[in-house]
Amino acid sequence: MLSLKDLKNRHIPEHIAIIMDGNGRWAKSRNLERAEGHREGVTAVRKTVEAADEAGVKYLTLYAFSTENWNRPNEEVEALMELMVYAITREIESLKKNGVRLTVIGDIDRLPSKTRSVLINCIEETSNGKGLNMVLALSYSSRWEITDALKRMSLDVKTGFLKENEITEEKISEYLTTKSMPDPDLLIRTGGELRISNFMLWQLAYTELYFTDTYWPDFGQEELFKAILEYNNRERRFGKISEQLNSEE
Repeated sequence: MLSLKDLKNRHIPEHIAIIMDGNGRWAKSRNLERAEGHREGVTAVRKTVEAADEAGVKYLTLYAFSTENWNRPNEEVEALMELMVYAITREIESLKKNGVRLTVIGDIDRLPSKTRSVLINCIEETSNGKGLNMVLALSYSSRWEITDALKRMSLDVKTGFLKENEITEEKISEYLTTKSMPDPDLLIRTGGELRISNFMLWQLAYTELYFTDTYWPDFGQEELFKAILEYNNRERRFGKISEQLNSEE
């Protein structure tokens, strides 16, 4: 069993993003309803948040619900929204106690009013947190995010607020929902699938990718620390060569 001592003198990623996949397949493998997998997934969120906080991670972004997920059966979407309300309400005091600050990225205007109200309340209640920044990607997709950013940029150009020659990579980043956080250092995807599913396409340009067959309900401290240790075996060159990196040390 891995513990914090195994991470001693290791480089801890400042920002970890996770695609939480496998709830339904976890339930199916146990002859359970898909909703049971989602409920167990909430427990995995709590374990992972606690482990990330203990490890010293500054930002933890969890891909909880994509814009494409709205196309799932209505009963599953409704169950997920109810579960979200329940989970947020139950965890708010624990988040505040541990200094965890909740933020959200995504088109939250599409969320049911009850879900949105509870979410906004939790964001306000935890706004003074000085510890881990827990970011929920809800009703989010990268293509939606980039499209929305381009619409707002074009409007700013049209009104003269932004000049065309001022459009740079840095300026584009300022129009994204993630403008207040660093790009992920490490992306983890559970459930065995080898794709990034329309998640943070702009931000993941130089992110290290880690895929595990573990279904999300079985994810926790052990799996998170494994991913961090693997991350320490990677050489992040950002377009440079190894010799350049060595000369900069």
